[in-house]
Amino acid sequence: MTDRALVVVRAGALTTVQDLGRPGHAHLGVPPSGMLDVPAGLLAHRLVGNPASAALLETTLNGVDLRPRCAVTVAVTGAPCPVAVDGRPAAWGAPVRVPAGALLSVGAALSGVRSYVAVSGGLDVDPVLGSRATDLLSGLGPAPLADGTVLPLGPVTAAPARMDLAPQPAPPTELVLRIALGPRDDWFTPAALRTLTTRTYRVSATSNRIGLRTEGPPLERAVTRELPSEGVVSGAVQVPANGRPVIFLADRPTTGGYPVVAVVRPADLAAAAQAVPGTAVRFVRGR
Repeated sequence: MTDRALVVVRAGALTTVQDLGRPGHAHLGVPPSGMLDVPAGLLAHRLVGNPASAALLETTLNGVDLRPRCAVTVAVTGAPCPVAVDGRPAAWGAPVRVPAGALLSVGAALSGVRSYVAVSGGLDVDPVLGSRATDLLSGLGPAPLADGTVLPLGPVTAAPARMDLAPQPAPPTELVLRIALGPRDDWFTPAALRTLTTRTYRVSATSNRIGLRTEGPPLERAVTRELPSEGVVSGAVQVPANGRPVIFLADRPTTGGYPVVAVVRPADLAAAAQAVPGTAVRFVRGR
């Protein structure tokens, strides 16, 4: 067994292997998956010297504990959280050297939802359809981490970055999502469209990697008949039977049978990945 591996000591609430995902397979019913906060994940890779295509870990809320079998460089980005090596505080948002056999502890998020843990060499799990990403909807890719999981590491190809701290945007205290209306905005009343763009919603605790669900005023339909299933994209704002918008994220379905009232700009989806339950959400047109 290779010494280039990580042992999962504490898996956390939901820790998955992610990379840039597997786009281009929607015709097969396969979601894109991949990192929800792509800028945070790419920064973690740059800090340890990995290529952008490498795989890393995405944690949810309460972190993860890992023990490398070889000396590695790690970087933790995304949601700010305490980081420690064998109980000694270490840097968040910067390269950290972890000796073989030491315990790397990535703690609970102090704000935001998802932290990213990149390890020099990247995670060398088997790819599926060209990606190592875990897809919670289809079940493709490695299973979410469990205690005792062993993750192989790839070869180191570049030196880590030389910096004390990399600047990162703070998780949102208010989530402002820029939208383009359509393709099914005509299925809603004018009053509903005003509600969407003038009222404040809240992030629901039922949100996940598939979609960010909201709580707030329901949107009234002008067309009440059934909609045949049609293709959807990441950022699509679908309105289910309860009238409350759902923003589709990386593990979304590839088709949906509820009308999509608007689509969020891709640049705003990273902030959506870090919005904790209860965060205020506003939909803004055309900015």
